[in-house]
Amino acid sequence: MTGAEVKKLSVEELKAETVRLREKLFTLRNQATTEKVEDLSQFRKVRKDIARLLTERSARAKGQKPAAASAGAAKTKKAPAAKKPAAKKAPAKKAAAKA
Repeated sequence: MTGAEVKKLSVEELKAETVRLREKLFTLRNQATTEKVEDLSQFRKVRKDIARLLTERSARAKGQKPAAASAGAAKTKKAPAAKKPAAKKAPAKKAAAKA
């Protein structure tokens, strides 16, 4: 599922799709413990799809555009943080003088 597809969904469809994908992730985890999963990349794909859906839901709740869409529009550089001075090391102890 791409970001463009997610944006086309209604709020109710977003909720339903999130529930469906969470159930799919649950069954994948069960399959991983009880039998061999054919395609391990499914875990990552499903988690990313869930994240896309939740990001879109929260963006709509706040009345904003998602961060991914607006990130390309305004790129700003932050000033580099000032470095802290290095801590001074304690002087090495000298060996006891021979008597």
